[in-house]
Amino acid sequence: MKLTSYRVRDRASYGIVTGEGVIDAARHLGERYPTLRAALAGNALPELKKLAGSGEINHKLADISFLPVIPDPEKILCVGINYAAHVKETGREMPTKVMIFTRFANTQVGHNQPMLKPKVSDRYDFEGELAVIIGKRGRYVSEQDALGHVAGYACYNDGSIRDWQRHTTQFTPGKNFPGTGAFGPWLVTADEIPDPSKLTLTTRLNGTVMQQSGTDDLIFSVQHCIAYCSSFTYLEPGDVIITGTPGGVGNYREPPIFMKPGDKIEVDITGIGTLVNTIAEEQA
Repeated sequence: MKLTSYRVRDRASYGIVTGEGVIDAARHLGERYPTLRAALAGNALPELKKLAGSGEINHKLADISFLPVIPDPEKILCVGINYAAHVKETGREMPTKVMIFTRFANTQVGHNQPMLKPKVSDRYDFEGELAVIIGKRGRYVSEQDALGHVAGYACYNDGSIRDWQRHTTQFTPGKNFPGTGAFGPWLVTADEIPDPSKLTLTTRLNGTVMQQSGTDDLIFSVQHCIAYCSSFTYLEPGDVIITGTPGGVGNYREPPIFMKPGDKIEVDITGIGTLVNTIAEEQA
């Protein structure tokens, strides 16, 4: 089942993607679960699956504007330097602990929405990633139990402002310019992806493949990342863990390749779909 958040005219909603249309879940469940995050917190997936089988279509995909899959997550936890090939291209030592940094909700845009190149930098890089959306609250979750806390998976583009990222050893500024990250196009429920280590991630810039890797190149598995994060914070339904990017980012190419206004960037993950965005200049 594919779940997405979207806007139609002046109304924000969420629903089930089926074929070329969307079932408006908020029409049916909105009094109890006004957002997708609330539906996950309320353990509403069985109700959503029943609704998915109704055959009802409320909107064509062409008539909606996609929002980030979870527009209002309490936490976005990002894993850095987590693919072996990416570690190699950076020249770093192989990590022994999970590197975590955070994103803010207002840094995200949805599928088919413009990602914004900040006016203060021309070093706007792409990072295709697998996003894990938490569906069950947990603390000190074991690796063995970790996948039982996952609602589903989505594509993510952790757009990075490289010069600002490297002002100090802390990544936060370079990862949190408004509108620089993309999240979508939808969440595919975990029952359709029993093993997240058997996916292929591809990032294309203007149709050219920049990154392509199996998720089996992850240094720290999805299960390990969930267990680690749950050791220092409660994981809540709707929280997002972005699991890291493969090798091939623009910053380490010769010469470097950065995204510029007018570019088209795609993140494709087998079993999930393709997140597509264009690049626009920030107008702030």
